[in-house]
Amino acid sequence: MARFTRDEDVFRDEDMLREDYQPDSIAARDDELAAYENALQPVINGAQPRNIFLYGKAGVGKTAVTRFLLSHLKQDVAAYDDVNLSVFWLNCTNFSSSYQVAANLVNLLRPANQQISTTGYPQQTVFDMLYDELEDVGGTVLLVLDEIDHIGENDDILYELPRARSNGYLDSVKPGVIGISNDFGFRETLSPKVKDTLCEEEIHFPPYQAPELESILTQRVDGALRDDALSSGVLQLCAAIAAQDTGSARQALDLLYKAGDIARTAGDPPIVEDHVRDASQELERGQIRHGMRELTHHGHLTLIATLSLAFEEAMPARVREIYPVYRSVADRSGTDPLVRRRMHDHLADLAMVGILQRTVRNEGRAGGQYHEYEFDVPLDLVCDVVRELDDIVLPNDVARHI
Repeated sequence: MARFTRDEDVFRDEDMLREDYQPDSIAARDDELAAYENALQPVINGAQPRNIFLYGKAGVGKTAVTRFLLSHLKQDVAAYDDVNLSVFWLNCTNFSSSYQVAANLVNLLRPANQQISTTGYPQQTVFDMLYDELEDVGGTVLLVLDEIDHIGENDDILYELPRARSNGYLDSVKPGVIGISNDFGFRETLSPKVKDTLCEEEIHFPPYQAPELESILTQRVDGALRDDALSSGVLQLCAAIAAQDTGSARQALDLLYKAGDIARTAGDPPIVEDHVRDASQELERGQIRHGMRELTHHGHLTLIATLSLAFEEAMPARVREIYPVYRSVADRSGTDPLVRRRMHDHLADLAMVGILQRTVRNEGRAGGQYHEYEFDVPLDLVCDVVRELDDIVLPNDVARHI
């Protein structure tokens, strides 16, 4: 008897609920599609592309709409002999400077046996290499820089690329830059000269509302789920939870997919609202774990110090009570501790992402205000993450509990 057999109770094509699935049409983004199409119109006209800047929270359709429109654009330019379009896509999540973006673009444009090192060159040398590669490509070139906000204030590349042709660095090629940012504030950190070039056309993607999320889910369901695999109210609940939290289509799709997986695993189809609620709790716990894993080393030290006080039932605690424990954990782990103010910044970060709850206390006119901290997530989740940390010597009370 086969150990693995295909289930036929819930999913018809579960890939349709995944993040990387590209739908045949885009729901609930008519205004953004119209503005984006207008911004891309010069390409089909054979003119110099406009530089486009998209911004909005993660999961609100920026990347999906870009892939959708550029796919159609590449098909449609084939009808015109005087337009030769090339599109290159670079995700900038792991880059923190214009230099790294430029070097990786060079390697994106070059064959595998001609790659350059991403360190060691003067920045202008790398820019010159990039211009040479773009000239070799020729025609109209669109460079999509996804999650470009990760480069922070080191934004020279966002000035150089859009102006490369007018500054005489490029001759036979017509470049255009599409910058995509999940950070609403990134635009405000750009230098004025970059705003004048990159932000030639700006398109804001606001969070989805519940009816819009429901229409997106409805679009996917027919192909993703089997007949009778879905109870009434499930799509509305997924849409409502996501709309109230992030307004993200990704979250709504993840909820439906996880709920379906729970129903499948339990052998309990169809998907009902209780499956969605269970899925919401599981996904939230996963996000909390991910957030704690992504902390810096001193963030982990601060987390462990706070956990130690929680096990001693000494919470809520003030900074002055947490800091000595933090220093002790840092010393035991061979790490130079931060000053109290900097450690307090890490406590504030833990509160900002929902791991700790911060309460303002007031001792009256003479005493002033202070903050108290306590955990806002289950301690077993914290222990799961702390158990994985092998570069920190745990306090005895923490080691006993995990």
